[in-house]
Amino acid sequence: MSTYYAEKTATESNRGIVILGAGGHAKVVIEIFRAAGETIAFCVANAMPVGGVVLGVPVVVGEDEPLLRLRSEGYFRAHVAIGANPIREKLCNRLKGLGFTLTSAIHPRSVLSPTAMIGPGTAIMAGAVVNACASIGEGAIVNTGATIDHDCKIGNYAHVAPQCAIAGTVSVGSLAFLGVGTKVIPGITIGEKTTTGAGAVVVRDLPGESLAVGVPARIVQKSKENHK
Repeated sequence: MSTYYAEKTATESNRGIVILGAGGHAKVVIEIFRAAGETIAFCVANAMPVGGVVLGVPVVVGEDEPLLRLRSEGYFRAHVAIGANPIREKLCNRLKGLGFTLTSAIHPRSVLSPTAMIGPGTAIMAGAVVNACASIGEGAIVNTGATIDHDCKIGNYAHVAPQCAIAGTVSVGSLAFLGVGTKVIPGITIGEKTTTGAGAVVVRDLPGESLAVGVPARIVQKSKENHK
C-alpha cells in the first residue's frame, strides 16, 4: 500500500480540507480533491480574490490567525496549493507547527505503483505516472502528464512540471524545478534547488543551485531564482 492510501485512511474526517493559496494552482488542487471525493472547507490566502471565493470555496484572508482559528474548530487536514517551491516549503512547515496534517492531492486519473512511496502534502496531477519503487518527497508536485519511472527519487518540495519524462533511477534534489517537457535519461542526479528550462534534455548530472537549458541541457548560470 502506498503511503498516500495509508494517510487517507488514517485521516478520514467529516471536516473538509483547508487549502493554503487561492490562485491558479489552488484551482487545480481543489478539483483534484473533489475528483477524489473530498470536500474543501476553506482557502486561506494573503489577498481576497474577486467574489471572495475560488471555485465556490470561501476564502479567508490572513496568516496564522485564521489557521489557528480553523485548527481550534477541528479542522486538521491541509494542503499548500502554491507552485513556488520555497514558499510551499515554508507554509508546509508552518502548518505542521500549528498541528495540521499535510494531506496529499492525488488525482484519480493518475497512475501510482503500489510500491511507490508518496510523501505527505504532495500534489500528483491528472495523467501523471509514478512507477515501481519511485519515491516522491514531502510537498512535491508531479504535474499534469509527467512520468516518473522506476526507482526515481524526487526530493522534498521539488516540482516536476507538466509533460516531463524522468527515466529510471534518476534523483532530483529537494526544491528543484524541472521545467515543462524536461526529459532526463536514466541514472542522472539533479542537485538541490536546480532549475531546468522548458524542453531541456538532461544527459549528465547537474549540480545544485544551477540553471540548465537546451538540448542537451547545459548549465548557463548559478540560479538563485528557485529559492528566493
